[in-house]
Amino acid sequence: MPNTNAPHHHAPASQPTPRLTSLSHGGGCGCKIAPAVLQDILRRTQGVSSALPIPKELLVGLETSDDAAVYQLNEHQALVATTDFFMPIVDDPFEFGRIAATNALSDVYAMGGQPILALAIVAMPVNTLDAQTIADILRGGQSVCADAGVVLAGGHTIDCVEPIYGLVALGIVDPKDLKKNSQSKPGDCLILGKPLGVGVMSAALKKNQLSEKAYEQMIAATTQLNRPGSTLAKMPSVHALTDVTGFGLLGHALEMAKGSDVHLQLDWSCIPLLDEVQGLIEAGNVTGASGRNWTSYGQDIELSKSLPAWAQDLLSDPQTSGGLLVSCEPHSAPQVLKIFQDSGFTQACVIGHVQDKQSHNAWVHVG
Repeated sequence: MPNTNAPHHHAPASQPTPRLTSLSHGGGCGCKIAPAVLQDILRRTQGVSSALPIPKELLVGLETSDDAAVYQLNEHQALVATTDFFMPIVDDPFEFGRIAATNALSDVYAMGGQPILALAIVAMPVNTLDAQTIADILRGGQSVCADAGVVLAGGHTIDCVEPIYGLVALGIVDPKDLKKNSQSKPGDCLILGKPLGVGVMSAALKKNQLSEKAYEQMIAATTQLNRPGSTLAKMPSVHALTDVTGFGLLGHALEMAKGSDVHLQLDWSCIPLLDEVQGLIEAGNVTGASGRNWTSYGQDIELSKSLPAWAQDLLSDPQTSGGLLVSCEPHSAPQVLKIFQDSGFTQACVIGHVQDKQSHNAWVHVG
Protein backbone atom coordinates (compact mmCIF):
# COMPACT_ATOMS: atom_id res chain seq x y z
CA MET A 1 0.00 0.00 0.00
CA PRO A 2 1.20 3.53 -0.64
CA ASN A 3 2.28 5.58 2.34
CA THR A 4 -0.44 8.23 2.65
CA ASN A 5 1.73 10.22 5.07
CA ALA A 6 4.55 10.65 2.56
CA PRO A 7 5.28 14.29 1.57
CA HIS A 8 4.14 15.57 -1.80
CA HIS A 9 6.92 15.71 -4.38
CA HIS A 10 5.03 17.79 -6.91
CA ALA A 11 2.04 20.07 -7.06
CA PRO A 12 -1.32 18.29 -6.70
CA ALA A 13 -3.20 17.93 -9.99
CA SER A 14 -6.05 20.06 -8.68
CA GLN A 15 -3.85 23.12 -8.42
CA PRO A 16 -3.27 25.11 -11.62
CA THR A 17 0.36 25.22 -12.73
CA PRO A 18 1.68 28.79 -12.32
CA ARG A 19 3.33 30.70 -15.15
CA LEU A 20 6.98 29.75 -15.22
CA THR A 21 8.07 33.38 -15.55
CA SER A 22 6.09 34.26 -12.41
CA LEU A 23 8.33 31.96 -10.35
CA SER A 24 11.61 33.71 -11.11
CA HIS A 25 12.97 37.18 -10.35
CA GLY A 26 14.71 37.27 -13.75
CA GLY A 27 14.65 35.36 -16.99
CA GLY A 28 17.10 33.91 -19.48
CA CYS A 29 20.49 35.56 -19.78
CA GLY A 30 19.04 38.59 -18.02
CA CYS A 31 19.75 36.60 -14.83
CA LYS A 32 23.48 37.12 -15.27
CA ILE A 33 25.33 38.96 -12.54
CA ALA A 34 26.19 42.46 -13.80
CA PRO A 35 29.67 42.70 -15.36
CA ALA A 36 31.07 45.08 -12.74
CA VAL A 37 29.79 42.96 -9.85
CA LEU A 38 31.16 39.80 -11.46
CA GLN A 39 34.57 41.40 -11.94
CA ASP A 40 34.63 42.38 -8.26
CA ILE A 41 33.75 38.83 -7.19
CA LEU A 42 36.42 37.29 -9.43
CA ARG A 43 38.99 39.82 -8.25
CA ARG A 44 38.46 38.57 -4.71
CA THR A 45 39.29 34.99 -5.79
CA GLN A 46 42.56 35.78 -7.52
CA GLY A 47 44.68 34.81 -4.55
CA VAL A 48 43.40 31.26 -4.77
CA SER A 49 43.67 30.82 -8.53
CA SER A 50 47.09 32.46 -8.81
CA ALA A 51 48.52 30.01 -6.28
CA LEU A 52 47.90 27.15 -8.69
CA PRO A 53 50.18 26.51 -11.66
CA ILE A 54 48.40 27.00 -14.99
CA PRO A 55 49.08 24.00 -17.23
CA LYS A 56 50.29 24.72 -20.76
CA GLU A 57 47.41 22.59 -22.01
CA LEU A 58 44.89 25.22 -20.82
CA LEU A 59 44.49 27.23 -24.01
CA VAL A 60 41.64 29.42 -22.75
CA GLY A 61 40.84 30.22 -19.12
CA LEU A 62 39.61 33.28 -17.23
CA GLU A 63 41.93 35.84 -18.76
CA THR A 64 39.67 37.45 -21.39
CA SER A 65 36.14 36.52 -20.25
CA ASP A 66 35.85 34.14 -23.19
CA ASP A 67 32.86 31.90 -23.86
CA ALA A 68 34.31 28.58 -22.66
CA ALA A 69 37.41 26.97 -21.23
CA VAL A 70 39.59 25.06 -23.69
CA TYR A 71 42.05 22.30 -22.70
CA GLN A 72 44.36 20.70 -25.26
CA LEU A 73 44.23 16.90 -25.33
CA ASN A 74 46.65 16.19 -28.17
CA GLU A 75 48.05 17.82 -31.32
CA HIS A 76 44.70 17.89 -33.13
CA GLN A 77 42.10 17.92 -30.36
CA ALA A 78 41.19 20.26 -27.53
CA LEU A 79 38.27 19.94 -25.13
CA VAL A 80 35.84 22.88 -25.01
CA ALA A 81 34.02 23.01 -21.66
CA THR A 82 31.26 25.37 -20.54
CA THR A 83 28.14 25.53 -18.42
CA ASP A 84 25.10 27.77 -18.75
CA PHE A 85 21.77 27.82 -16.95
CA PHE A 86 19.05 30.29 -16.04
CA MET A 87 15.46 30.90 -14.94
CA PRO A 88 12.52 30.82 -17.40
CA ILE A 89 12.28 33.45 -20.11
CA VAL A 90 8.99 31.99 -21.43
CA ASP A 91 6.07 30.16 -19.83
CA ASP A 92 5.97 27.15 -22.14
CA PRO A 93 8.11 24.51 -20.38
CA PHE A 94 9.17 22.72 -23.56
CA GLU A 95 10.28 25.98 -25.18
CA PHE A 96 12.10 27.04 -22.01
CA GLY A 97 14.08 23.80 -22.18
CA ARG A 98 14.86 24.33 -25.85
CA ILE A 99 16.04 27.92 -25.33
CA ALA A 100 18.24 27.04 -22.35
CA ALA A 101 19.89 24.13 -24.16
CA THR A 102 20.46 26.14 -27.36
CA ASN A 103 22.03 28.92 -25.31
CA ALA A 104 24.37 26.53 -23.49
CA LEU A 105 25.60 24.84 -26.67
CA SER A 106 26.24 28.25 -28.23
CA ASP A 107 29.35 28.77 -26.12
CA VAL A 108 30.97 25.72 -27.73
CA TYR A 109 30.16 26.99 -31.23
CA ALA A 110 31.50 30.42 -30.25
CA MET A 111 34.92 28.88 -29.64
CA GLY A 112 34.79 27.22 -33.05
CA GLY A 113 34.06 23.83 -31.51
CA GLN A 114 31.65 21.01 -32.24
CA PRO A 115 29.55 20.05 -29.18
CA ILE A 116 29.54 16.31 -28.45
CA LEU A 117 28.30 15.74 -24.88
CA ALA A 118 26.04 17.47 -22.36
CA LEU A 119 24.89 17.07 -18.77
CA ALA A 120 21.65 18.62 -17.55
CA ILE A 121 21.51 21.11 -14.66
CA VAL A 122 18.04 20.95 -13.12
CA ALA A 123 16.85 22.93 -10.10
CA MET A 124 13.07 22.96 -9.67
CA PRO A 125 10.45 23.96 -7.06
CA VAL A 126 9.02 20.44 -6.86
CA ASN A 127 6.19 21.46 -4.52
CA THR A 128 5.06 24.13 -7.00
CA LEU A 129 5.55 22.59 -10.44
CA ASP A 130 4.01 19.24 -11.35
CA ALA A 131 6.11 16.39 -12.69
CA GLN A 132 4.81 16.80 -16.25
CA THR A 133 5.89 20.45 -16.43
CA ILE A 134 9.39 19.58 -15.23
CA ALA A 135 9.55 16.67 -17.66
CA ASP A 136 8.53 18.97 -20.52
CA ILE A 137 11.44 21.31 -19.68
CA LEU A 138 13.84 18.37 -19.84
CA ARG A 139 12.28 17.11 -23.07
CA GLY A 140 12.84 20.52 -24.64
CA GLY A 141 16.52 20.36 -23.80
CA GLN A 142 16.76 16.78 -25.05
CA SER A 143 15.21 17.76 -28.40
CA VAL A 144 17.85 20.45 -28.99
CA CYS A 145 20.70 18.13 -28.04
CA ALA A 146 19.34 15.49 -30.43
CA ASP A 147 19.15 18.10 -33.22
CA ALA A 148 22.74 19.16 -32.53
CA GLY A 149 24.01 15.56 -32.47
CA VAL A 150 24.91 15.90 -28.80
CA VAL A 151 24.63 13.04 -26.34
CA LEU A 152 22.75 14.13 -23.21
CA ALA A 153 24.37 11.67 -20.83
CA GLY A 154 23.04 12.60 -17.39
CA GLY A 155 23.00 15.53 -15.04
CA HIS A 156 22.11 16.67 -11.53
CA THR A 157 18.82 17.72 -9.93
CA ILE A 158 17.97 19.68 -6.78
CA ASP A 159 14.85 21.11 -5.18
CA CYS A 160 14.98 24.91 -5.52
CA VAL A 161 12.68 27.86 -4.89
CA GLU A 162 13.05 29.07 -8.51
CA PRO A 163 13.05 26.92 -11.66
CA ILE A 164 16.51 26.70 -13.22
CA TYR A 165 17.59 24.66 -16.23
CA GLY A 166 20.70 24.48 -18.38
CA LEU A 167 23.56 22.31 -19.51
CA VAL A 168 27.18 21.49 -18.97
CA ALA A 169 28.30 21.37 -22.60
CA LEU A 170 31.48 19.72 -23.87
CA GLY A 171 32.88 19.94 -27.37
CA ILE A 172 35.96 19.30 -29.47
CA VAL A 173 38.00 21.75 -31.54
CA ASP A 174 41.28 21.47 -33.42
CA PRO A 175 43.65 23.86 -31.58
CA LYS A 176 44.62 25.50 -34.89
CA ASP A 177 40.94 26.34 -35.49
CA LEU A 178 40.25 27.69 -31.99
CA LYS A 179 38.62 31.12 -32.12
CA LYS A 180 39.00 33.32 -29.05
CA ASN A 181 37.23 36.62 -28.42
CA SER A 182 40.63 38.27 -28.08
CA GLN A 183 42.10 37.95 -31.57
CA SER A 184 40.27 40.73 -33.43
CA LYS A 185 42.56 42.87 -35.62
CA PRO A 186 42.43 46.45 -36.95
CA GLY A 187 40.84 46.49 -40.38
CA ASP A 188 38.49 43.58 -39.64
CA CYS A 189 34.79 43.64 -40.45
CA LEU A 190 32.30 42.89 -37.66
CA ILE A 191 29.39 40.61 -38.50
CA LEU A 192 26.43 39.84 -36.22
CA GLY A 193 24.55 36.58 -36.79
CA LYS A 194 21.20 37.28 -35.09
CA PRO A 195 19.03 40.38 -34.58
CA LEU A 196 18.77 42.08 -31.18
CA GLY A 197 15.76 42.48 -28.92
CA VAL A 198 15.21 39.24 -26.98
CA GLY A 199 15.38 40.96 -23.60
CA VAL A 200 12.88 43.60 -24.71
CA MET A 201 10.52 40.86 -25.91
CA SER A 202 10.87 38.92 -22.66
CA ALA A 203 9.95 42.06 -20.70
CA ALA A 204 6.88 42.54 -22.89
CA LEU A 205 5.92 38.88 -22.50
CA LYS A 206 5.89 39.18 -18.72
CA LYS A 207 3.46 42.09 -19.05
CA ASN A 208 1.30 40.26 -21.63
CA GLN A 209 2.22 42.88 -24.25
CA LEU A 210 3.92 40.59 -26.79
CA SER A 211 2.02 39.71 -29.96
CA GLU A 212 1.80 36.10 -31.12
CA LYS A 213 3.87 36.91 -34.20
CA ALA A 214 6.63 38.52 -32.13
CA TYR A 215 6.56 35.59 -29.68
CA GLU A 216 7.05 33.12 -32.53
CA GLN A 217 9.97 35.17 -33.83
CA MET A 218 11.48 35.27 -30.36
CA ILE A 219 11.25 31.48 -30.05
CA ALA A 220 12.73 30.98 -33.52
CA ALA A 221 15.69 33.24 -32.74
CA THR A 222 16.49 31.79 -29.32
CA THR A 223 16.28 28.16 -30.47
CA GLN A 224 18.43 28.61 -33.59
CA LEU A 225 21.70 26.78 -32.98
CA ASN A 226 24.84 28.81 -33.74
CA ARG A 227 26.20 26.02 -35.91
CA PRO A 228 28.06 28.39 -38.29
CA GLY A 229 30.69 28.82 -35.57
CA SER A 230 32.14 25.38 -36.29
CA THR A 231 32.43 26.20 -40.00
CA LEU A 232 33.75 29.73 -39.52
CA ALA A 233 36.48 28.40 -37.24
CA LYS A 234 38.12 26.66 -40.17
CA MET A 235 38.61 29.99 -41.99
CA PRO A 236 42.01 31.61 -41.24
CA SER A 237 40.52 34.98 -42.23
CA VAL A 238 38.09 34.76 -39.30
CA HIS A 239 40.12 36.12 -36.40
CA ALA A 240 37.75 36.27 -33.44
CA LEU A 241 34.38 34.89 -32.36
CA THR A 242 32.06 35.36 -29.42
CA ASP A 243 28.34 35.08 -28.84
CA VAL A 244 26.13 37.93 -27.70
CA THR A 245 24.24 36.95 -24.55
CA GLY A 246 23.51 38.44 -21.13
CA PHE A 247 25.81 41.48 -21.26
CA GLY A 248 24.19 42.72 -24.47
CA LEU A 249 25.88 43.59 -27.76
CA LEU A 250 27.91 46.37 -26.13
CA GLY A 251 29.11 44.19 -23.27
CA HIS A 252 30.37 41.39 -25.47
CA ALA A 253 31.78 43.81 -28.03
CA LEU A 254 33.65 45.47 -25.16
CA GLU A 255 35.12 42.11 -24.09
CA MET A 256 36.34 41.59 -27.65
CA ALA A 257 37.79 45.10 -27.83
CA LYS A 258 39.61 44.91 -24.49
CA GLY A 259 40.83 41.34 -25.04
CA SER A 260 42.19 42.25 -28.48
CA ASP A 261 43.37 45.77 -27.51
CA VAL A 262 41.42 47.29 -30.40
CA HIS A 263 38.61 49.80 -30.95
CA LEU A 264 35.25 48.63 -32.32
CA GLN A 265 33.24 51.03 -34.48
CA LEU A 266 29.58 49.95 -34.76
CA ASP A 267 27.11 51.35 -37.29
CA TRP A 268 23.72 51.84 -35.62
CA SER A 269 21.83 51.83 -38.93
CA CYS A 270 23.15 48.35 -39.78
CA ILE A 271 22.36 46.58 -36.49
CA PRO A 272 19.47 44.13 -37.10
CA LEU A 273 16.46 44.11 -34.78
CA LEU A 274 13.70 41.60 -34.22
CA ASP A 275 10.30 42.72 -35.54
CA GLU A 276 8.26 45.01 -33.29
CA VAL A 277 11.20 45.63 -30.93
CA GLN A 278 11.35 49.36 -31.55
CA GLY A 279 7.68 49.82 -30.64
CA LEU A 280 8.02 47.58 -27.59
CA ILE A 281 11.03 49.41 -26.21
CA GLU A 282 9.47 52.81 -26.88
CA ALA A 283 6.48 51.56 -24.85
CA GLY A 284 8.77 50.99 -21.87
CA ASN A 285 9.56 47.28 -22.19
CA VAL A 286 13.10 47.33 -20.80
CA THR A 287 14.77 44.75 -18.56
CA GLY A 288 16.47 45.67 -15.31
CA ALA A 289 19.54 43.86 -16.63
CA SER A 290 20.07 46.39 -19.44
CA GLY A 291 20.39 49.17 -16.86
CA ARG A 292 22.77 47.11 -14.72
CA ASN A 293 24.83 46.32 -17.81
CA TRP A 294 25.15 49.99 -18.78
CA THR A 295 26.08 50.99 -15.23
CA SER A 296 28.86 48.38 -15.35
CA TYR A 297 30.48 49.36 -18.63
CA GLY A 298 28.95 52.61 -19.93
CA GLN A 299 32.11 54.55 -19.11
CA ASP A 300 33.97 52.57 -21.80
CA ILE A 301 31.34 53.14 -24.50
CA GLU A 302 30.72 56.17 -26.71
CA LEU A 303 27.26 56.62 -28.24
CA SER A 304 26.68 59.20 -30.98
CA LYS A 305 24.24 61.96 -30.06
CA SER A 306 22.34 61.14 -33.26
CA LEU A 307 21.14 57.81 -31.84
CA PRO A 308 17.51 57.54 -30.65
CA ALA A 309 16.86 57.79 -26.91
CA TRP A 310 16.16 54.05 -26.61
CA ALA A 311 19.38 52.94 -28.34
CA GLN A 312 21.32 52.62 -25.07
CA ASP A 313 18.72 50.26 -23.59
CA LEU A 314 18.65 48.13 -26.72
CA LEU A 315 22.42 47.91 -27.15
CA SER A 316 22.81 46.76 -23.53
CA ASP A 317 19.72 44.52 -23.74
CA PRO A 318 20.53 40.98 -22.51
CA GLN A 319 20.31 38.56 -25.41
CA THR A 320 19.31 35.06 -24.41
CA SER A 321 20.80 32.63 -26.93
CA GLY A 322 21.94 35.54 -29.08
CA GLY A 323 23.95 35.59 -32.27
CA LEU A 324 27.62 35.15 -33.02
CA LEU A 325 29.78 38.26 -33.30
CA VAL A 326 32.47 37.64 -35.91
CA SER A 327 35.64 39.63 -36.55
CA CYS A 328 37.03 38.78 -39.99
CA GLU A 329 39.13 40.20 -42.83
CA PRO A 330 36.99 42.39 -45.12
CA HIS A 331 37.56 40.24 -48.22
CA SER A 332 36.04 37.23 -46.46
CA ALA A 333 32.88 39.02 -45.28
CA PRO A 334 30.79 37.82 -48.27
CA GLN A 335 31.81 34.21 -47.57
CA VAL A 336 31.03 34.58 -43.86
CA LEU A 337 27.61 36.04 -44.67
CA LYS A 338 26.92 33.18 -47.11
CA ILE A 339 27.72 30.63 -44.39
CA PHE A 340 25.21 32.34 -42.13
CA GLN A 341 22.59 32.63 -44.88
CA ASP A 342 22.97 28.98 -45.89
CA SER A 343 22.29 28.02 -42.26
CA GLY A 344 19.10 30.07 -42.07
CA PHE A 345 20.47 33.21 -40.40
CA THR A 346 18.64 35.56 -42.75
CA GLN A 347 19.36 38.77 -40.81
CA ALA A 348 23.12 38.29 -40.42
CA CYS A 349 24.94 41.41 -41.59
CA VAL A 350 28.04 43.58 -41.29
CA ILE A 351 27.53 45.95 -38.35
CA GLY A 352 30.89 47.67 -38.09
CA HIS A 353 34.65 47.42 -38.27
CA VAL A 354 37.77 47.29 -36.13
CA GLN A 355 40.26 50.12 -35.70
CA ASP A 356 43.50 50.68 -33.84
CA LYS A 357 42.79 51.53 -30.20
CA GLN A 358 45.49 54.19 -29.79
CA SER A 359 43.56 56.87 -31.67
CA HIS A 360 40.36 56.47 -29.61
CA ASN A 361 39.34 57.22 -26.05
CA ALA A 362 36.49 54.71 -25.84
CA TRP A 363 36.80 51.00 -26.53
CA VAL A 364 33.53 50.89 -28.49
CA HIS A 365 31.78 53.66 -30.44
CA VAL A 366 28.29 53.44 -31.92
CA GLY A 367 27.39 56.01 -34.55
